[in-house]
Amino acid sequence: MIEEIRNKAKELLETKTVDCVIGYEPATDNLTSRPVFIYEPSQVNRLIFDETCVHNLSKYLINRRYKPTGIVAKPCDTRGINLLLNEKQLRRENLFIIGVVCSGIRKVRFNQIENSMPTKCQYCSQHTPVIYDFLVGEPVTEAPTHNYSDITEIENMSPAQRKAFWSEHFDRCIRCYGCRQVCAGCYCYECFGDELDPLWVGIRIAPGENWVWNTVRAFHLSARCIACGECEHICPVNIPLMLVNRKLEKDTLHLFDFEPGIDTEIVPPFATYKKEDKLGTGE
Repeated sequence: MIEEIRNKAKELLETKTVDCVIGYEPATDNLTSRPVFIYEPSQVNRLIFDETCVHNLSKYLINRRYKPTGIVAKPCDTRGINLLLNEKQLRRENLFIIGVVCSGIRKVRFNQIENSMPTKCQYCSQHTPVIYDFLVGEPVTEAPTHNYSDITEIENMSPAQRKAFWSEHFDRCIRCYGCRQVCAGCYCYECFGDELDPLWVGIRIAPGENWVWNTVRAFHLSARCIACGECEHICPVNIPLMLVNRKLEKDTLHLFDFEPGIDTEIVPPFATYKKEDKLGTGE
């Protein structure tokens, strides 16, 4: 698999199909991996792919939207690419996607690999990239399924229990904005969290501001979150952000029969209006 990635990357650079290939290389701990930008054919031996390749590389395409770029992409990463294509943030003709069949990755920290999978992999059945120009690995023909058992557990709580549950987590938030910085869907030139006029959320780290930040950001990702799990992975205080995202994902699937990042031809539900949409909220 690694040799296939390296050979294709070398070919793309030698033929000048792209001027950069974004992929993974060993991190300085010699155990995990990190993103790498390859510009020369002689550098392709730095590329790897293994169960530590957690990062969603589609985020890096935003700053290369007008440049011919190759990218090594897992299935969830390709959903991020589709999201950006759908929202006119990328040009398809500038991309060469090396899709990699993925059976899941491990929870990793610097110098540490856990035996368990992150939340996104525990509930993911999309093992084949949804878009690619060159595929590495055998495609999985079995249709993806949806498992929201973790969300059902939260839904079965009383409103008071849910408030207590999320208060416990949101109170820990230090508003580092790491979740925003790593998210492929967060590309606004000015985030509502940084605006001063109007002031949507104050600068102090306090429960009220933390609730506003986390809930508004989640709603901004409604029908847009591609379930890559990077927000939860990057969170320094271990807030289970994927529970929020997956709840909105479940509702979007139920109400609109829509999954973000699967198909660039389908208009997202919040970008259009259909009179037959029935939300179960009365007339």
